[in-house]
This record gives sequence, C-alpha cells and structure tokens, in this order.
Amino acid sequence: MKLNKFILLLIALTSFSLLGVGVYLQFQLDMAPCPLCILQRYAFAVTGLICLITFFTAKKSTRLGSTFGMIASLSGAIIAARHLWIKAHPTVSCGIDPLETSLNKIISAKLLPFLFQADGLCTTEYDPILGLSIPQWSIIWFVIFFLAFSFIVIRKSD
Repeated sequence: MKLNKFILLLIALTSFSLLGVGVYLQFQLDMAPCPLCILQRYAFAVTGLICLITFFTAKKSTRLGSTFGMIASLSGAIIAARHLWIKAHPTVSCGIDPLETSLNKIISAKLLPFLFQADGLCTTEYDPILGLSIPQWSIIWFVIFFLAFSFIVIRKSD
C-alpha cells in the first residue's frame, strides 16, 4: 500500500475510533456532550469520511481529498480551541440554547442521537484523561490530522 493511502486509512480509523471513545465517555462515564463536543464529533466524522472516500478514489484525487481533510481538521481544531476558551472563561456560555436546539434538529442527531445529540454544558469540568481535558485531546488530534494531510498535499509522489 502506498504511503499516502496508508496515512488516509490511518486517519480514518483514528477518527472513527475517537468517535467511539466519545460514545464510551458519554455512556460509561456519564460525560454528557455539549454542543461544541458534538461539533467536534461532526468534524471527526467528516474527517474520517473524507479519508475513506479519498482512499477508495483514484490516485489523482488524493491531493484534493487531502485538501478537504485539511479544511475539516482545521475546522475541528478551531471548534476545540473555542471550547478551550469557553472553559477558561466559565462565565461565557457556549450558546447552549440556540446552538443545542439547532444541533439537535439536524437529521443526523435524530437518526443517531447517541452520537450527535447535545445534552451537556460546555463549561462542565470532567476529570482529565492522562492529564488533558477532552477538548485539549481533540485539538491535538486535529492538529496531527492537519499535519498529516499537509504532508500528503505537499508530497511530490506516492
């Protein structure tokens, strides 16, 4: 398997695994996802889907797919950064009323409520995982994905 395709497959598997971790934290550790958590889940899902689609397409479309992956991972990093900012300023709301209401009306939230329904508050503090909060872990993974996609885009050949 060529390196670019391997990287895409690895990012897809990691993205979907991170969604699984989110569901585990939600149901086993009672960590209710807030609207920004759900937006980060969407970013992980879109990143994984872009990788799978690009993995199964022609070699010529690898750079284009990776560019879309860069956009998705950058979007996720921005959402995670906003989440971290809100956690640092607990008096600021994450827009729980309008954002939660609109997010929970999206068809994916109705079809897969266990994955895409927001029920928590952005300022809720949960125990850190290996010393980092969930949005900190998210931003780390989104930056790793962005760098991996950048590597594919600037790489000369496969």
